[in-house]
Amino acid sequence: MGALGNPGSNADITQSLLWDHKSSANSNSNPISSAAKTRIVKGLKLTAGLTLLQFIFAMYATFLLYFMSPNVDVSHTPWTSRIAIAQQWKHILWPTGSHSQGIFKNPNSPLSKQGTCQIEDLAFPQKKSNNTRMIQLKTELFQEITAFQQRNSGSETLQELLDLPSSSSNSTRITVVLNHFKRRTLCAQLDALLDQSLPPQSIWVLAFASPNHDALSRIVDAYNDSRIQFISSTFDFKYYGRFQVALQADSCDFVYFLDDDMIPGRRMLEILSHVAGTEKYRNSVLGSIGRILPFRQKDFSFPSYRKFGSKEAGIYLPDPAYGIVIERIVQVDFLSSSWFLSAENVKALFIETPFTFATGEDLHLSYQMQKYRDAGSYVLPVDPTDSATWGDKEHRLAYVSETTVIHKDIVEIRDDQWWRALSRGYVTQWARMNPQQSDVIFYAHKLDQVADLAPLIARFRATLGKKAYVAVAGGVHCPCEEAASLLGLPAQACHERRFKIFDLEMGSIAATWKADEGDRGFSGQFQEIYGAMRGLVRIHSPAIIVTVADLERGVRDAVDLAAKRGNATLVELPRPSIQHALWMADLKPISLQQWNKMTIVVNIITQNRVGSLNRLLQSLASAHYLGDKIHITFNMDSKVDAPTLELVHAFQWPHGRKIVRRRIIPGGLIRAVSESWYPAHDHEYGLLLEDDIEVSPFYYMWLKYALLTYVYSTTGPTVPIPELGSIALYTPRLVEVVKERPKWNATDYFKALHPNTPYLHQLPCSWGALFFPKHWREFYKYMGSRYTEDAKANPVQIPRSRTNGWQASWKKFLIDLMYLRGYVSLYPNFPNQTSFSTNHMEPGAHIAAVDNSLSHKREDFTVPLMEEDFWKILPAQRMPPPSKLPVINLFNQAVSIKGLKAAGAKLGQDVLPCNATQIVLVDHITGDPTNCARF
Repeated sequence: MGALGNPGSNADITQSLLWDHKSSANSNSNPISSAAKTRIVKGLKLTAGLTLLQFIFAMYATFLLYFMSPNVDVSHTPWTSRIAIAQQWKHILWPTGSHSQGIFKNPNSPLSKQGTCQIEDLAFPQKKSNNTRMIQLKTELFQEITAFQQRNSGSETLQELLDLPSSSSNSTRITVVLNHFKRRTLCAQLDALLDQSLPPQSIWVLAFASPNHDALSRIVDAYNDSRIQFISSTFDFKYYGRFQVALQADSCDFVYFLDDDMIPGRRMLEILSHVAGTEKYRNSVLGSIGRILPFRQKDFSFPSYRKFGSKEAGIYLPDPAYGIVIERIVQVDFLSSSWFLSAENVKALFIETPFTFATGEDLHLSYQMQKYRDAGSYVLPVDPTDSATWGDKEHRLAYVSETTVIHKDIVEIRDDQWWRALSRGYVTQWARMNPQQSDVIFYAHKLDQVADLAPLIARFRATLGKKAYVAVAGGVHCPCEEAASLLGLPAQACHERRFKIFDLEMGSIAATWKADEGDRGFSGQFQEIYGAMRGLVRIHSPAIIVTVADLERGVRDAVDLAAKRGNATLVELPRPSIQHALWMADLKPISLQQWNKMTIVVNIITQNRVGSLNRLLQSLASAHYLGDKIHITFNMDSKVDAPTLELVHAFQWPHGRKIVRRRIIPGGLIRAVSESWYPAHDHEYGLLLEDDIEVSPFYYMWLKYALLTYVYSTTGPTVPIPELGSIALYTPRLVEVVKERPKWNATDYFKALHPNTPYLHQLPCSWGALFFPKHWREFYKYMGSRYTEDAKANPVQIPRSRTNGWQASWKKFLIDLMYLRGYVSLYPNFPNQTSFSTNHMEPGAHIAAVDNSLSHKREDFTVPLMEEDFWKILPAQRMPPPSKLPVINLFNQAVSIKGLKAAGAKLGQDVLPCNATQIVLVDHITGDPTNCARF
């Protein structure tokens, strides 16, 4: 090709020879010899021959470069057409103004649109229903959907959408993918696309095993447009094939997929591009036709999406047959017939292996986009008076050569598909419009986890008013039907359209989407579990998600993140504790949701009883902690002995931090106890234990159950029993505040109500009790203001109380405070005073002290420890409601909370002078008294 214009070419040599010949002739009149003539003729022939060869080579190179161009498809072009195409090169070499934007037309082409185009016969009117009941049902449902969306997210009209700022421009690159099988609509589609106000960059015509292959190929040739490419195969790639081809459309910004029954209006690409460039709809899938999936029926099942005559079957949008026109953008569960999305988002369709390749690419795309891109699917509004804004100018084409959703087997497949998507967390419009409230979703990744969780699952399901669901990993991890069997459910529970057990069908992406080693955050398994559980949490709004405590880390993190995003609480139960935690099913949803809100700190007061301390530590280590984090603190006086120090040093505490404190100056028991704990926040509770105490394996469950029932059963700052300041582990056998110390049996005392009801007592417990943060701060301030070395100098003298003479006792000051302000403690009450702690009555600061004249019989103080599931013994096998708890005063006499306050106010010995109808209020952060208030 370079010889056509390069100096020194054969043409130039020929001209030089001729010029030399003429110059020679002019300078010499002598005739040329025959030998000279012969040489000249031979040179001219050689020059002409070389020139011809160069021209032929140049034309060959030109043809070769043209057909090697990526914009030319020669695989399906007949040789006659290729020759005809070659003729257009004269228009390239000598422009005539007849081509632009890479479009080349050849008026002499043997193929023409007029001779090759096919037209569908639409000699029938648009279908219109005269079923007034169906028209009413569909219209009502459509109005409910649009009204909900307008209230919750705003639904714009076409003009409002076009008024939104957009990053789209005239340079936006769009690839259109047309999928053709039987319908004779290609010419109509191409004409509509080539006439767009925003022209596409390229148009790919796909024909997979089409009986119209040859006709489609001829049509593409007849259009003679380099933007139009024909891609065909004798293999039927069905509905996913076009999306697989579009994975290679990486040179464009958006891809517009059109079924062969869709003829877009002239402004369609302009509108789609603009909306896709807005901030609100930037990551969405846009289209012109969509469907709302079924709603739940009164029997709590979901119907087929093709169930006739049912409002709950969902709705097809728009639907000319029922007069439904889209004038505001509508979010749908999936789009049909056309899809407009970014080229990058086409990949989302293949993150998970589709349920089936036989059908359902429309639903699968919307499901994957929501699950992994957090993106919605929307039907765009139209201007009913302007067909240029319509995405479907001729809806009658949908009734020609229908290939989907009309056959029973296809309907069954698609019903199964959308239900499986819903079971894997697909948030449909029904779910958005009808937010559910459930108590718990159990997650099991393996079958042995299902077996261990089964008792708690059964308890929740058997409890009236509770909603409990189970999500299993499915696949090879935890086959749903086997999991159902372990739960006593039929295998059909995994398939019937009712909420019972959710099969996540794990494994769809794990083999193909792997993160770098150690990067758990983006592994396929993590994304699959997180996406599914996040959707289920959005749909069912559980208060808690319950799993076993030993989930593998990546699985646990995925479930935890899904819980946090959905305001649910993750509860991780150690397997040995599950069978003893069945009382969870009796808690209110608000209590369950606050499962992890409180922190309990164990505070041990010890000095030189190493044997007693070791027994206490062994009992603490054997208790059930429900997977909670529990910190333990050792408080030792200055005279602590070496064996105790060695034991504390060697002790391993797996449930939280171990903190060790030792005094320098002796403080005595009053300081050792009162200074052993101070709350860090309003949800930290302090359990105080002297070293001669032993606890039950169920002590922590008792405390947790009581807190969730009587403190965390409401929202906000109010609590059911504001006077409740502590929870005792121990049940007393004596009335210890009177001189005679008579025996007392709570089981007998409350038998008319219920022999084992817990009760509220005005007496604090010093042999194992959990103290509340606000009340402890108040006590701390009160004790500091009232402490005297001489007990008789204490201004508080409770009538008939033996505590008036107690010295160096922190409990005496707490009794005074509770009496003056009407505070109470919650006590257990089980047969034979079986308790969650006991005192072994070993010599110490009070027991057997030289200044203590009282005798202490072991049988009066040492009680049996609870060794069984205590909730079974409670009234109705559950904690009574706050209003049903009986109340007794300091002297074990039945009274009301108001009666307690009246007695304290009547005494009139609090730190502020209040009248007989008032008690002192305090600042719960500082503990300082603020004012008097009526009770």
